[in-house]
Amino acid sequence: MEENFDEQNKLPELKLDAKQAQGFLSFFKTLSNDPRAIRFFDRRDYYTAHGENATFIAKTYYHTTTALRQLGSGSDAISSVSVNKNMFETMARDLLLERTDHTLELYEGNGSNWKLVKSGTPGNLGSFEDILFANNEMQDSPVVVALCPNFRDNGCTVGLGYVNLTKRVLGLTEFLDDSHFTNVESALVALGCKECLLPGESVKSSEYRSLNDAMTRCGVMVTERKKNEFKGRDLVQDLGRLVKGSIELVRDLVAGFEFAPGALSCIISYVELLSDESNYGNYTIRHYNLDSYMRLDSAAMKALNVMESKSDANKNFSLLGLMNRTCTAGMGKRLLHMWLKQPLLDVNEINSRLDLVQAFVEDTALRQDLRQHLKRISDIERLIRCLQKKRASLVHIVKLYQSSIRLPYIKSALEQNGGQFASLIKERYLDPLERWTDDRHLNKFIGLVEASVDLDQLESGEYIISPAYDSNLSALKKEQESLESQIHNLHRLAATDLDLALDKALKLDKGTQYGHVFRISKKEETKVRKKLNTHFIVLETRKDGVKFTNTKLKKLGDEYQRVLRDYMNCQKELVTRVVQTAASFSEVFEEVASSLSELDVLLSFADLAASCPTLYTRPSITPSDVGDIILDGSRHPCVEAQDWVNFIPNDCKLVREKSWFQIITGPNMGGKSTYIRQVGVNILMAQVGSFVPCDNASISVRDCIFARVGAGDCQLRGVSTFMQEMLETASILKGATEKSLIIIDELGRGTSTYDGFGLAWAICEYIVEVIKAPTLFATHFHELTALAHENASTEQSSKKIIGVANYHVSAHIDSSSRKLTMLYKVEPGACDQSFGIHVAEFANFPESVVALARQKASELEDFSPTAIVSNDAQEIVAKRKREFDPDDISRGASRAHKFLKDFTELPLDRMDLEQALQHVSKLREDLEKDTTNSCWLQQFFE
Repeated sequence: MEENFDEQNKLPELKLDAKQAQGFLSFFKTLSNDPRAIRFFDRRDYYTAHGENATFIAKTYYHTTTALRQLGSGSDAISSVSVNKNMFETMARDLLLERTDHTLELYEGNGSNWKLVKSGTPGNLGSFEDILFANNEMQDSPVVVALCPNFRDNGCTVGLGYVNLTKRVLGLTEFLDDSHFTNVESALVALGCKECLLPGESVKSSEYRSLNDAMTRCGVMVTERKKNEFKGRDLVQDLGRLVKGSIELVRDLVAGFEFAPGALSCIISYVELLSDESNYGNYTIRHYNLDSYMRLDSAAMKALNVMESKSDANKNFSLLGLMNRTCTAGMGKRLLHMWLKQPLLDVNEINSRLDLVQAFVEDTALRQDLRQHLKRISDIERLIRCLQKKRASLVHIVKLYQSSIRLPYIKSALEQNGGQFASLIKERYLDPLERWTDDRHLNKFIGLVEASVDLDQLESGEYIISPAYDSNLSALKKEQESLESQIHNLHRLAATDLDLALDKALKLDKGTQYGHVFRISKKEETKVRKKLNTHFIVLETRKDGVKFTNTKLKKLGDEYQRVLRDYMNCQKELVTRVVQTAASFSEVFEEVASSLSELDVLLSFADLAASCPTLYTRPSITPSDVGDIILDGSRHPCVEAQDWVNFIPNDCKLVREKSWFQIITGPNMGGKSTYIRQVGVNILMAQVGSFVPCDNASISVRDCIFARVGAGDCQLRGVSTFMQEMLETASILKGATEKSLIIIDELGRGTSTYDGFGLAWAICEYIVEVIKAPTLFATHFHELTALAHENASTEQSSKKIIGVANYHVSAHIDSSSRKLTMLYKVEPGACDQSFGIHVAEFANFPESVVALARQKASELEDFSPTAIVSNDAQEIVAKRKREFDPDDISRGASRAHKFLKDFTELPLDRMDLEQALQHVSKLREDLEKDTTNSCWLQQFFE
């Protein structure tokens, strides 16, 4: 973590006597052994953790085991660590908001009597919300998902249910999935899932490994539940209590699914929705449709840097950080968070967002005015949740009031717009604002607050009911003020009687022990000791002075305390009544929050588009089955936002049947990866409804972005770099459609040159001929560029490959110094040479190594001007230069294509290593036998 945890020198001291320690140890031993649970014990002034939890906290947060103390003695002793309040809050935020591998429990009590008072998980923050967001914005709405997988021979049918506790939304859906669970992964990403519930039997099944891999990639905590919790028998009855609206609609929705109702029933039980009556009639339910949004898996999210990461050097490293210019306290950022995970597919809805962004870009004064007003809007969604959970106070009511009185200003600002999209602004914002701010809705709420709350006291930090609101409260207030006046008169009389200066020498104090008392210094006491002993009652003599009273002051003080208690009780009753009344406006505030957060995000898009040094442009959007993807002068928004970058824009023209599949070659560090990623980022931004960093853009809507841009070893799961690469590619080949966008960077590097090239060629052909999706394929296999020449094949060829084009990132080599200069410009055509050795020079390789590398490369490369010196090298060059008949190449490529298809259909996730190797060996043997029919194919086995 970035925060400094070096506070071990300030650790609170663990103070327990032997009896308390023994009592606590006896209780601690009764706790169940849950390796995921981090348990804290509230000691009033500080917190403690014990056993393995204490060791974990000491190592993770204090970075030293010297923070540990032993509680108890002998074999019963356990490790303990103490934590102050600030550190506890920091740890709670890390455990529940950042990590996904622990739950959090808080106990209160003493001796051997302790009880669990708070519990939370990454998906269900529960009662920890007040601690987590007391001084921080709630940046995301955590979602709990339950899956009910039903494995069959032809795949897996998945029933999915979810709950968003912040927005009070329930949802369910059902779909078929492949062995890689690509649909599950996309759904988890889109919903922002933090925790997933699974039947215990599923976790033990052989098919679970692939499902668990999908969870791990998405950073989701898996929680096992008993199988009988996934029964949907009473679901309709339960939803009838929770969901607002017609029970018939709920029954019809649930009846349309086989497995999803069980998943949703499990969630309702897990988060205990029915145990809290404030949930009744406040939830909405929806059918979540996977086809409503662009599908993004975890690999695409990482490749495109969509979400923030702890490793980001600054906020502009991620798309969320760059685009988040929201002004509201949390609501806008949460909505942006959701939009980036759920890009739209509907052309009309995308254009509607773009229309609004354009209106705000063109009207600078309106944009700035609205943003100033939105800065004064509180987090209405969280305030409503406190109201509905009956945890609200006058502070929450006043914040809602302060947000409500800003609405007329927002409405007035929007009315000033007379541009081409004025009618859309009226329909989307002005008409709802008019409806919400009338005398039956928020004006009524404003009137309630102004009548009931003493707004004049807010400046001094007091949130109290105005005495004028209630006759009983008013009478108590007057009585209180009358008693205060009498007490001050007594103070003056006592000062005169004792001949002491009022307030300077004779002070009037008010405390919890004695109530109202007089106080003088010890020096003054010697002057008035005689009168003090005859006319007054001395209560206390200390270094800071002498406290005393008399019968009249004591009587008035006691009366004042009684009136004050009655006044505070009356205040409390009235606050409860006002909060209950305010809760009746929750539905209106929910609509206001939804509208204002949307306005906030669109203004954020407009501010980004208008304020960047190189302006953004509005993209032209076409349906997925028509149009091309044309990005003129496109840039990567996150890269160009870095202070040290002077970004060189590039054109991208993905044109159907011409350049729909692009092979990009060129040197390392030449900009290939940035180029292919920026295309994906531009398309995602456009479908979210944002302007894009281009001179001109026309985009055919994509239903999914697949990205394979580098793999790391996963040895802990027994998966090598190459196997990981193949699994990711198999996922693309199975999940992509002609409406997707595919981005592949450096495929086939994890195996031998010929195997890697053969796989890369076959994968390219499969994408071009079968999937037919627009693809950007960056590679160092220069031989792949021959695919683009298949269009020009002679008529004797049995097939043509259509829509493949070559591009390269340009670089310049100085002929005299042989120094390489990257130009970062993407140009048509294949790269004419490799630059690996030049890049090695950049990395300061020893000169002798570089010289030997040049020698060996010149012996092996086709374009080498040097003589070939070895027989082996001659043989290799002969292989490279060998000419093949086009029909022979076609037959060989077709067989390689079949090999690849058979490989992708292998259920690797259900095989152990030995079984997988046997199947792959069999496929290879069959392929090698068939090389007798293709000389082109034979070269890969020589």
